[in-house]
Amino acid sequence: MRLATAIIWVDKRLYRVFRGKVSLVAIAGLPSLRLTTVGRKSGQPRSTNLLYFPYENGFVLVGSNWGRTRDPGWTYNLRDCPDAVVEVRGRAIPVTAAPAKGEQYDDLWRRLLRFWPGYAMERAEAGRELPIFVLTRRG
Repeated sequence: MRLATAIIWVDKRLYRVFRGKVSLVAIAGLPSLRLTTVGRKSGQPRSTNLLYFPYENGFVLVGSNWGRTRDPGWTYNLRDCPDAVVEVRGRAIPVTAAPAKGEQYDDLWRRLLRFWPGYAMERAEAGRELPIFVLTRRG
């Protein structure tokens, strides 16, 4: 978790240089995407690279924020404006996000832990329930 700032910095540069086709997460063999939301305060586009869990015909994102005590900014943006765009291997896909709740949350959490066990460590470090968002394709 202490390396988060450096990892994010390197990942942003890789994204720019390789036009979205290379990321640290992808190099590690995990699926990654670039999420672009509308800033809830600024109204400006805000982008971040994230690990995702493939789910049905869409994507699942976890607001782990590297185990920090606060939800990441993109979660607040999605709650305010659920329409967003993800880029997967350089291809833009419009999506609509919905927070997982109740049984859906519990089911996804179990699946996510099998997919990436590190989420359990991040949840313990953060001391909070990590928000989970299901992104479905629009149009």
